[in-house]
Amino acid sequence: MKRSIKAVAVGVLGALAFTACSSAGGSDTGKTINIVGFAVPEAANQAAAKEFNKTDAGTDVRFSGSYGPSGDQSRKVADTKGKDVDYVVFSLEPDMTRLVDAGLVDPTWNQGPNKGIVSKSVAVIAVQKGNPLGIQDWSDLTRPDVKIVTPDPASSGSAKWNVLALYTAAKAQGDNEQQADQFLTKVFKNVTTWAASGREATEAFKKGVGNVLLTYENEAILAKQKGESLDYIVPNHTFLIENPGAVLKGANPVAKDWLDFILSDKGQTAFVEKGFRPVGNLDISGIKVEGANDPSNPFPTPKSLSTVADLGGWSAINAEWFGKDGQKLRFDKLYAEATKK
Repeated sequence: MKRSIKAVAVGVLGALAFTACSSAGGSDTGKTINIVGFAVPEAANQAAAKEFNKTDAGTDVRFSGSYGPSGDQSRKVADTKGKDVDYVVFSLEPDMTRLVDAGLVDPTWNQGPNKGIVSKSVAVIAVQKGNPLGIQDWSDLTRPDVKIVTPDPASSGSAKWNVLALYTAAKAQGDNEQQADQFLTKVFKNVTTWAASGREATEAFKKGVGNVLLTYENEAILAKQKGESLDYIVPNHTFLIENPGAVLKGANPVAKDWLDFILSDKGQTAFVEKGFRPVGNLDISGIKVEGANDPSNPFPTPKSLSTVADLGGWSAINAEWFGKDGQKLRFDKLYAEATKK
């Protein structure tokens, strides 16, 4: 079993620059938005950027993007005191809170109607094309023939969403805390690779590592849009994923226009078309999402859905499960139990 493999996804980490030019082909370097974010929304940001360039506010704006594991990206911004960063987007709220604590993001970042959330998804199970193992739900992941690829909570927000999905699924079927821990330990025993990020986990799975991938719904949809040979299952019970975005203090003023655009109907449409569930009240009835199990009805309502709020918020979750940087709490204890000889 390997944790945090670093080289399976060529070209995913580090500075991945993309330029979204307007029809005028402008090159005003004073209108560049520097984005640092977790790996998964890169394609959606690129799609939204093309639409943003068609607006008055987005004319001649260019983008530079650096994408990688959410926790690592957040720490990098904090360590560099936000140098050359305008807009950040992370997998989960604690990675944004780190920047608030560092004085780089305004404490009111999450006080708007969307609570600072710019994209949504749910945790799903991706499988080989045709689902040869017949996987239907989280309970199947303890079977001896299952070999799982998932990100590592040490670096990845996606991994934490997966752990919470597994835990709340166990609780939803009536397990007590001890039984839930036993279930998670059995699942962790079947993990063959703990990748550095959600995107690296996908890349590893595409290369034939494992036969089950725990991932975001949008990541599975995007992989299928790219022609990858896989299927995915939305379990009966799953977990709502909410990704925060914010403009840094002192950022290029156009970054605020960018954030406003992302939350607009046109911006959210770009995200929906890349597999994200919409934030706000966007009517998606006329949008077909290629790669979804049903492109005309891409986001089925799970039979039950847990949220961060159900578990008392991220402060309570981290205090029990993941802690602050360097702490070893419930996840690490279960991981140690799963991997001991």
